[in-house]
Amino acid sequence: MNSTKSTLLIILFALGFQSCGVYSLSGVSIVNEETFEVRFFQNEAAIVEPGIDREFTEQLRDIIQNQSPLVLTNTNADVIYEGEIVEYYIAPQASTSENTAAQNRLTITINVRFYNNTQTDGEYDFERRFSFFSDFTGTAQPVGSVLDSAIDEIYERITQDVFNASLARW
Repeated sequence: MNSTKSTLLIILFALGFQSCGVYSLSGVSIVNEETFEVRFFQNEAAIVEPGIDREFTEQLRDIIQNQSPLVLTNTNADVIYEGEIVEYYIAPQASTSENTAAQNRLTITINVRFYNNTQTDGEYDFERRFSFFSDFTGTAQPVGSVLDSAIDEIYERITQDVFNASLARW
């Protein structure tokens, strides 16, 4: 009798998850969406660091492909991401007794427009700025691996925030 109850509970639990096809274990909320498009994010910041626009565009595509069942397309997508890099700057965060920077902070801000073409009322559409920073020592020059690590850290956070805001609608 006890094994019958256990089996029945397992079946009900499995059916409960299947009936909620809107949510996945990763938190993605997909109803009618099947395809996505990420348009090129142009760098419009006052300081232009070569390649960061292409890198952000690719990292956003990658996170959506890796964390959702959506298929990448170039036209007629169900969901569209577009925008621009609006801020890129390095500022000192702490100083030494010799009035030099002990720590610097790279900050990147990206303006994102998200359109969900499966929703006629535009309920999930938004335009929003996403920003994050990375700190590095004042003696390190923001070039090479120091810069690459900082940008990777920033983009990892921003792309996850964009993904959560657009597809993980709790």
